[in-house]
Amino acid sequence: MPKLSYLKALNRAIGDEMDRDPDVCVFGEDVGVAVTHVTAGLLKRFGPGRVLDTPISEQAFTGFATGAALAGLRPLIEFQIPALLFLAFEQIVNQAHKFSLMTGGQARVPVTYLLPGSGSRESWAGQHSDHPYSLFAHVGVKTVVPATPSDAYGLLLTAIRDDDPVVVFAPAGALGVRQDLDLIGLAPVPLGVGRIHRAGTDVTVVAVGHLVHDALAVAEDLAGDISVEVFDPRSLFPFDWSGLARSLERTGRLVVVDDSNRTCGIGAEILATAAEEMRLIAPPRRITRPDGAVLPFARALDLACQPTRAQLRAAIERTVHGKPSRRAE
Repeated sequence: MPKLSYLKALNRAIGDEMDRDPDVCVFGEDVGVAVTHVTAGLLKRFGPGRVLDTPISEQAFTGFATGAALAGLRPLIEFQIPALLFLAFEQIVNQAHKFSLMTGGQARVPVTYLLPGSGSRESWAGQHSDHPYSLFAHVGVKTVVPATPSDAYGLLLTAIRDDDPVVVFAPAGALGVRQDLDLIGLAPVPLGVGRIHRAGTDVTVVAVGHLVHDALAVAEDLAGDISVEVFDPRSLFPFDWSGLARSLERTGRLVVVDDSNRTCGIGAEILATAAEEMRLIAPPRRITRPDGAVLPFARALDLACQPTRAQLRAAIERTVHGKPSRRAE
């Protein structure tokens, strides 16, 4: 079977939807020349009427996309840097997100906001390394964080077809992932349905985005001692609470690894909901960025602020055995 990269999966999903639906269009800075490679070849295939390079103003083209969606189009906006979402936050959460609710369903705003390369990239420093997916989940905007090429393809398809705004975070840590798969079998992935990448009986690890691959590596490393179930929520809003509850019925223990800041992060919400509503036989734990983390330019310090496999291993061992192994410490 052919290998499909995460970036190619995003590109393929956009192209397939533009072929299928003439109302789908792409807005953003440098999308014509495909500076991030996500829109490679689309200008040539579909022309400047549907692949539109915009001025360098996120507030402007985000509002432009809202108007286009209200007029019947299905815009996809590419944001080159995750922190640029802060500039357009009001446009997304206070305008696009609320129009359908405030009009009693009379208006639709089918906009997809795509973040290729969210989170930390090598020495991109403080204003380019945020992972603000918790903010959008908090206000109720549909939010997805695919971990694999097949899920990147399927979730992006679903986002484009959705009648509500959807934010798609494509983590920088996952962009290099390649997957052997049958391209004919690529299909939409529903929002709110998690995925178990590895079954286990001792502890459930909920991993967000690229950290799924770290969780799988740690689970394999611990396989002789601890049976780890790796649960990938795929979408953070809506969240697959019933899927997590079923996993915890089997394991009774929970560790969450989340590459966003600790306070008010999605990891805190997962732990709180599990503690309130689900079966736990040990205190849950979370591995996150530090409180108030701003990733520095120095690569060693950048990495020191991100969740690590060693931290995850230690948290799993503490949750199951009460203390980490010497190797983890």
